[in-house]
Amino acid sequence: MRTLPLVLAALLLAACSTPQERAAYMQQQADEMMRLYGPACERLGYSPNTDQWRACVLHLSSQEEMRDYYFNYPYYGPGFWPHRRW
Repeated sequence: MRTLPLVLAALLLAACSTPQERAAYMQQQADEMMRLYGPACERLGYSPNTDQWRACVLHLSSQEEMRDYYFNYPYYGPGFWPHRRW
């Protein structure tokens, strides 16, 4: 229940941002991805600042996001539900 006020506050603050602030934030995220994954894509043989290099950066970033999501998401597999019958 403590997270609900925090989420609401974050949503209200996000709604107050201007398009320029959102664009600056997106640019900051893109720069961070290039800094983190750019060298790895160069080692894989892609020339910097080419379309293939950018695709590699996005691919590596999405792989890490999916890995984080997979390992941090609660498990809803067999045996999760407390009742066997509905």
